Amino acid sequence: MITIIPGSNRANSTTAAACRYIRDFLAATGEEAVLFDLKERPLPFFSPDQTFSGNPAVAELTALVREAHGLVLGTPEYHGSLSGVLKNALDHLPDGAFAGKPVLCVCSAGGALGTSALTHLQAIIRTVHGVTCPHWISIGGHVKQFGADGAPENAKLRERIDAACRALKDLARRLRPAESL
Repeated sequence: MITIIPGSNRANSTTAAACRYIRDFLAATGEEAVLFDLKERPLPFFSPDQTFSGNPAVAELTALVREAHGLVLGTPEYHGSLSGVLKNALDHLPDGAFAGKPVLCVCSAGGALGTSALTHLQAIIRTVHGVTCPHWISIGGHVKQFGADGAPENAKLRERIDAACRALKDLARRLRPAESL
């Protein structure tokens, strides 16, 4: 299973649209893909002084990340970094949740590219011992439109997303322990 987390709570979010397209693309290729939408399942503000194990949304997110053999993290780029909504979700996850798992990073930016948020997100993934996918998806400029069918209207963006999803699936297959294949 691949768990997909769009880190936006904005209505009509490009990040969420991209993550839904990724879920649908992965499902169409035979991959179980589950989307945990932080807009629909908001989490409380993380504090290391509190325990959130009784919070149903935190428990569901934790279980989905633990069970996943790959992840997709999506974020809008805000002030040159990832969203607070996504960072808060990552802070709720226990140590080891990402260990050895491949992670595809997705960013939607107001400008031409969202590479600052992507590099910050990749640094976080490495810090929690995840494996960053060699591909990443940066959506910006005039290519941010998604059609009624949920697919990117820009053919080159659609091709980049599809290629990144195939790379994530391949990396997940290669990293998965033999007994779980």
